[in-house]
Amino acid sequence: MTTDGLTTCLWFDGQAEEAAHYYVSIFKDSGIGSVGRYNEAGPGPAGSVLAVEFTVNGQKFVGINGGPQFTFSEAVSFQIPCADQDEVDYYWTKLTENGGEPGPCGWLKDRYGLSWQVIPDGLIEMIGDPDPVKATRTTKAMYAMGKLDIAALRKAYEGEDGA
Repeated sequence: MTTDGLTTCLWFDGQAEEAAHYYVSIFKDSGIGSVGRYNEAGPGPAGSVLAVEFTVNGQKFVGINGGPQFTFSEAVSFQIPCADQDEVDYYWTKLTENGGEPGPCGWLKDRYGLSWQVIPDGLIEMIGDPDPVKATRTTKAMYAMGKLDIAALRKAYEGEDGA
């Protein structure tokens, strides 16, 4: 194995290049790499995009225009750890706009059907706290949310939510 690490391949139905530009526009440390095109051998139309390499927040991806046979599901998602509420709000808004779908507990699907978890730093520690009362209060608060509200989660954790 080379020292370049792993590359995540994402299967699209004709929107790989569009999706790559979309993701690059949202995340820092991102860019488009090479674009491979179908030739006369097919199976796609000659000149159309077969695959596009791109980097999102330093992570390598390849978008492949493979066709409609496979679609994204919640079985695979990307987690975005956010330092503060502004970051949570930013990523939630960007990824749900123009056809994205908000989901429960910080989960969402973007316009291409790719699942994301937009979570604040420290959430895993709060819901996994050795104090079962704190962990349960925080988990219940999270279950009641779509986009996560850090202040409300902290209040639940600390017992300031009336629970």
